[in-house]
Amino acid sequence: MRTAIITDSNSGVTAQEAQRLGVWVVPMPIIVDSRTRFEGVDLFAEEFYRLLAQGHSVSTSQPAPGDLTGLWDRVLAEGWDEIVYIPMSSGLSSSCQTAAVLAAAYGGRVQVADNHQISVPQKNAVRDAAALAAAGLPAAEIRRRLEEAGVDSLIYIGVDTLEYLKRGGRITPAAAAVGSLLHIKPLLTIRGEKLDIFAKVRGVRRCKERLLEAMAASAAEYRRRGVPIRVDASGTFTDPEEEREWLDLAARTFPGEEIGYDPLTLSVGAHTGPGAFAMGISRRIEP
Repeated sequence: MRTAIITDSNSGVTAQEAQRLGVWVVPMPIIVDSRTRFEGVDLFAEEFYRLLAQGHSVSTSQPAPGDLTGLWDRVLAEGWDEIVYIPMSSGLSSSCQTAAVLAAAYGGRVQVADNHQISVPQKNAVRDAAALAAAGLPAAEIRRRLEEAGVDSLIYIGVDTLEYLKRGGRITPAAAAVGSLLHIKPLLTIRGEKLDIFAKVRGVRRCKERLLEAMAASAAEYRRRGVPIRVDASGTFTDPEEEREWLDLAARTFPGEEIGYDPLTLSVGAHTGPGAFAMGISRRIEP
């Protein structure tokens, strides 16, 4: 049984990584000034954050049904028996529900795994799914294990400015104005199906400290429960030096741990803007 793994670009899996892992990636549409661009195809982070900073109208969308089924059909025509499709969390986009409706026409050959993840945890799920497929597990079992593990993932995100949360309707203009005046920085969390404000602190430095404290406590709780986890750093830095400084802080919080780093994907960055800093926990799935 040959099982193909397909994800969307909300996972942060690049074309080069997809080739190395032996998976496929559906590029997510990004609407810029009414023009549709595609993440990782004709729109990349450097230009994306420049457009945001310049005040261009930027919004996210979901793949066109025909684009999605077209890729599924092509992969199956190449001789793959089954597909596991891993989209972003159903709680953050309707693309997962759309995919599930489309998959119903494939008689079980396409399994849509809603494991409630996005960005780095979603990428780790893709890595684990590829390993499970290589070990010979069928699509339905891979889907089950991904969804089971999905409850044990989270991301903490600190933002440098409230501007983009205001633009996306996450906070009101009045709250953004007061927060900016008082140097309030919200610490966000993505866990399961929701993006919520976890805490509000003054100043970027304290926000980073609070995030690292929360991460250390969460990781300790998972390990107390015997949950095997990965710990990763992330962000939307446009300055490589800021990226290195954040990774160093993360590494000092988890001494002896191998801390990976991946940029936050554009669907997350649209709400945080540049300069966001994040860490995530993903449950490891062993073949």
